[in-house]
Amino acid sequence: MKILVLGDFHGTFLGKFKNIIKKEKIDLLISNGDYFPFHYRKLWFKYCYESLQPLWKFIGKKKYKKIILKDLKDGERALKEINNLPIPVMSVHGNIDYTREDDSRDFKYDKNQHWKWDEQDFFSKIIKKYRNIMRFDYSYFKFMDIVFIGAYGSSFPGRVKSKAFRKSRKILDRLFKRFAEENKERRVIFVSHNVPFNSKLDLITSKKAHKEAKERHYGSKLIRRIIDKYQPLLHFGGHIHESSGMQKLGKTICINSGSAHEGKGAIVEIPDNGKGKVGVKFIK
Repeated sequence: MKILVLGDFHGTFLGKFKNIIKKEKIDLLISNGDYFPFHYRKLWFKYCYESLQPLWKFIGKKKYKKIILKDLKDGERALKEINNLPIPVMSVHGNIDYTREDDSRDFKYDKNQHWKWDEQDFFSKIIKKYRNIMRFDYSYFKFMDIVFIGAYGSSFPGRVKSKAFRKSRKILDRLFKRFAEENKERRVIFVSHNVPFNSKLDLITSKKAHKEAKERHYGSKLIRRIIDKYQPLLHFGGHIHESSGMQKLGKTICINSGSAHEGKGAIVEIPDNGKGKVGVKFIK
């Protein structure tokens, strides 16, 4: 089985991936999400990173809504291209996908900071239009003889004592226990948007990074704990663009496929007979 692992599209799906799918005879595309561009990145880090207030409080609802609608429109260009691929596409969502889901902390705005329009789940409505892209975050699917378990993992390490963290952990525990035999036989692959915490795959080194985040590990504690406990064959993630690569945590091969909008990704080959080494080739 050959798997193409991509994520962090941010509004772009490069034509070279279509050629790779054909040339490499790819069987399945696994996406770790982030389909939308994040046009308001600079504004968000300027006003919201430390204040934890919604951006529209600073720039006004009209301007904010215009930016978000452009983000959604541009992101759908990538979704349309991906949906037309000749192979199945299975996906978890990313932190810029407008699900409004937080699986690693209990966070609520004050009463005067709520706006129903901004808090709606845009992604769930949009993704239903694309029949070849199937979601499996906090669920699973089987392809050939492999079980894929999906998650999100938030955009920062998370708070392990929060209700959201415990709830998400419980769901993943239940899924891994359900497929304990398959996992023992090295036939389970874990997929999330974020990568495991405190690894070489989650270190923020970008010059554009916020000063409070630079040179810090920003992977998910939730994802790390699941990997450490269950040791699946593989883990696929992304989110931290500059830390693409591969690292083994125990018996699990962890892969940060890098950002697809920069042309990065990974081809993973799993022997059909379940024997032999997993092959990993990075796309640059």
